[in-house]
Amino acid sequence: MSSNWPVDPDGEEGSDGMRKYDMRIIADKVDEEEDFPLDREEFVAEYGEYPIRINHRTVVPMSEIFEYVEPAEFETIVDMHKAVGDALRAGDFWEYHPKGANPEKNHA
Repeated sequence: MSSNWPVDPDGEEGSDGMRKYDMRIIADKVDEEEDFPLDREEFVAEYGEYPIRINHRTVVPMSEIFEYVEPAEFETIVDMHKAVGDALRAGDFWEYHPKGANPEKNHA
């Protein structure tokens, strides 16, 4: 884990003491009413170095997840959630895959 994060990934600004993970931390960076449509590159420029806790062992910069995000712009927060979920699966960030290429990888 990097020791040069802009915030403590387990602190109140990061993953709220390890209670918030990946998608929730990313969603907390946007305002559903005011930030959409949202440009992916601008979002990554602002928050790319922000630490995202994937699980109890893994923290990555948000930019690593967004390397797998396809759309250049999100019309709604739902569109963003779908794209980030797809990116988390495509980048093999999640250990548990209920659907997809390898659903037997780890069982819930």
